[in-house]
Formats: sequence, C-alpha cells, structure tokens
Amino acid sequence: MQDSPSLWLGPMRRPVRLAAIVAGALTLALALVMFVNNLIYTDASGMHEMLRPAGRPIVQAMLALLAISFLLASVYLSDTIGVIEPRPTGPFDILSLALGRLAMIGVVFIVLVMFYEVVARYVFEKPTLWANELSLWIAGFVLLFAGLYAMQQRSHIRIYIIYDMMPRWAQKTADVVSLALIWVFAICLIWGGYNEARDKFLRMETFGTAWDSPLPATIKPAILLIILLVAIQALSNLIADWNKDPGSHSPADEIDQAEIENIRRAVEGD
Repeated sequence: MQDSPSLWLGPMRRPVRLAAIVAGALTLALALVMFVNNLIYTDASGMHEMLRPAGRPIVQAMLALLAISFLLASVYLSDTIGVIEPRPTGPFDILSLALGRLAMIGVVFIVLVMFYEVVARYVFEKPTLWANELSLWIAGFVLLFAGLYAMQQRSHIRIYIIYDMMPRWAQKTADVVSLALIWVFAICLIWGGYNEARDKFLRMETFGTAWDSPLPATIKPAILLIILLVAIQALSNLIADWNKDPGSHSPADEIDQAEIENIRRAVEGD
C-alpha cells in the first residue's frame, strides 16, 4: 500500500498509529509472558484458557489488548488507500474499508498460526489442538469481511457486455434492480436465520472439539450482520454512483499499471 495523505483521521492519524504500536507491543509482551509461564508451570494459562477467561486476569488482559491492537491497526490502515482503490465516498465506505483492513490482518494471523502449527508438529513433534480450528475461525471472518470490502470496492464479478450498450437511464434501472435483489436476499436470509443465530449466540454454542471454540455462536450471527452491511454498502454505492458519468469497460481496465511499473523498476534494479 503506497504512502498517501490522510483520508479521514487527519491530525488523529499519528496518535492512532502510536496507540496501535503500543497496544501491539504490549500484546506481544504479554503473549511472551504466557508462553514462558507455560514452559515453567504446569497450571499456567494457555490457549484452552483463552476461551475461558473468567477468573484469569492475564488472559482477560491479553484478549483486551489483542482486540484493541486489531481495532487500532485496522483504523490506521483504513486511513490510506492503494493505487487501484477508489476513494471512500462516505462514512459507511470508511467502515467497510476498516473491516477490509481487518480481514487483511486476519490473513497474516492465519499464516502465523499455521506456521506455528507446522513447526510444533514437525520440528518438536508436539502438534496443537487449536491451530487448525483457530485458523478456520479466523478464516470465516476474513471471508465475511472480504465480501463487504469487495462490495465497497465494486470488485465483484460483473458482465458489462450488455450493460455498456444501454443508455444511462437503463443502466440506472439495472442498478436499482440489482440493489433490490441484494436487499431481498438480505432480508430473506436475516428473516430465516435470525432465530437460529440468536439461539446459538445466547447459549454460546461451541464447535464440539477438544479446544471447543464458540465458532457457531459467533460465525452465524456474523453472517447475518455482514449481509446486512453488504446490502447497506450496495445502497451507498448506488447513491454515490448515481450522478456519475457513464463509463465503458474493457480488458485493459483490469491491468494494474502501477504494479507493472513497480515490477519494471525492480527488474531494472537487478
């Protein structure tokens, strides 16, 4: 992601960055303390206790710092955009952009978890009971947040062959019909899944494994929440694009000229 002026944080950009670094450093320090404690003490708090933090101040502090670190990092990263990313057009775009950045952080976290599992399994012959399930849990949220981010970026697959031949009023009509279909789907999904999602969350339904994470209790409500946000984002896109000049689309639109230029400079530098 290239360095660019502040999108929305303004003078708060530097304090947010500093707070994210401090929170991340404290999180890593506390994680190191917990890791060392597990090597020394048999009753130390580990990943099993991370899901059951009641009465364990160090676990509660770890979870709070981890959440704050992720939140601040995603907020800070949402204050810049890449070369091919469109500028946000409203507050809801900022929310979607921040959740998209959170999904990107989640991908990195999945890689770290799986790397830890590979080393533990094949180097020390001590596989974990939680790595695969944790990566699956995170991946579920990554996919949901990525869907919202894709809607904000207008990067879902679309076929423009007929759309580009339409007059502008017909294009607007097609956009309204598409939005209506998205909202019908969202309402039906929320209407049909609300009771189940509520029950899973209230009883904090778990996965039924050795680690026994509350994956069903969190993923199911998140699906309904994200599909609602996707529908709102689609409405926001329609409003933002309503008075824009009609554009044409070609295969050349998919070419990232900035990336090609970066590759060219890297090759010439070698």
